[in-house]
Amino acid sequence: MKKGQIYEGIIERVDFPNRGIVYIEEEERYVTVKNAVPGQKVRFVINKFRKGNAEGRLLEVLDKSPLETREPFCSIFPACGGCMYQTMPYGEQLKMKEAQIRRLMDEAVWGEYIFEGVKASPKEFGYRNKMEFSFGDEYKDGPLSLGLHKKGSTYDVLTAADCRLVHEDMNRILVCVLDYFRERGVSYYRKMQHTGYLRHLLLRRGDSTGEILVSLVTTTQEVHVLHPLTEKLLSLELEGKIVGILHIRNDSLADVVQSDETEILYGQDFFYEEMLGLKFKITPFSFFQPNTRGAEVLYETVREYIGDIRDRTVFDLFSGTGTISQVLAPVAKEVVGVEIVEEAVEAARENAAGNGITNCRFIAGDVFQVLDEVEEKPDVIVLDPPRDGIHPKALPKILNYGVDRIVYISCKMTSLARDLEVIQAAGYRVEKMTAVDQFCETIHCEVIALLKKKEAEDRG
Repeated sequence: MKKGQIYEGIIERVDFPNRGIVYIEEEERYVTVKNAVPGQKVRFVINKFRKGNAEGRLLEVLDKSPLETREPFCSIFPACGGCMYQTMPYGEQLKMKEAQIRRLMDEAVWGEYIFEGVKASPKEFGYRNKMEFSFGDEYKDGPLSLGLHKKGSTYDVLTAADCRLVHEDMNRILVCVLDYFRERGVSYYRKMQHTGYLRHLLLRRGDSTGEILVSLVTTTQEVHVLHPLTEKLLSLELEGKIVGILHIRNDSLADVVQSDETEILYGQDFFYEEMLGLKFKITPFSFFQPNTRGAEVLYETVREYIGDIRDRTVFDLFSGTGTISQVLAPVAKEVVGVEIVEEAVEAARENAAGNGITNCRFIAGDVFQVLDEVEEKPDVIVLDPPRDGIHPKALPKILNYGVDRIVYISCKMTSLARDLEVIQAAGYRVEKMTAVDQFCETIHCEVIALLKKKEAEDRG
């Protein structure tokens, strides 16, 4: 088997993340092919070898999978890589994700554990409360586009005018903004040349409140009058209500959504969302679970897993805007949240005060450093780290507390599998695990693990 060779085969299964497995009989070996669905017959070219394993690039789907019983829901499928599995019924997506988790975790967990399945999102479509859209063109020197990157490309952008992951309000706003700048022939920022004006459109919408925050992200290389755009946006017929329109200026060379300077064109620079009876003030860059209704299922599960915490101190590490902290606070003695993003910590403090919660304390800083400075000792720890998991230097400090119970929430199951090796080596046992599908139609899934200290079990 060599690079450039072309083969055909059936996708036997799809491993996380999005790695289709094909057996090539004449070569007597397996090949990984991304962007496929279990059961599809595909044609692919060998494009790399990694650690002895062959990887192929999908050229063509020759035959649909028996699992593909639905027609695509949006106009840019399958060129857009966001909703890989929208042609599969939702129940089949959940089965596939459960199989992926079990294959990974059965190998990562030492001994027996209980797996409680994958919990469905209450909303399959229109569930995302946040979306970052990019400006660009669909092909070189083509008309201005606004939407999502073409699968496998960091440059080509497909206009996502009918994205089904977001509320229809967001699609209407996207079309309005795109039409406005197309009519005026405004340039977009070209990442290679570092020239141009339009960068991103960041939309956030409260699922419970319907409040919408519109953030236009541009460079400072050009000056354009934006008042007419504000008027057009406010005249749109929407189910929800725009409460703020922001102009964010970002001259960073990196392709990230951030602010060098923010100007409020209309209203305010925040919106409110409600979840589990609590109210949260959310700013453009503060972290909040992107699926509000799915997050309710997630946090109710965390509350169940953590058990009785009356008269106990909980550390909520990587606490974001303090959602978990505030959900747990009414049944705990004290909750201490640690988060590196200062804006999120400020929002967490304000939210806790607004919700009348007085036994939450939030600290801004890196978990690795903060744990050296905090005098309190936790009885229970909740971990909700970023996608890449916990920094190898921070994890031993966390485990040194020797708490009886740890609840680990992971948005990337391979990171959890890696961290479990260190946690189990420190004397913890995985008692049970479940998952919440917060990202329907996509490759992602949240996994929750309850870990118990073996010595505590022996005592009790």
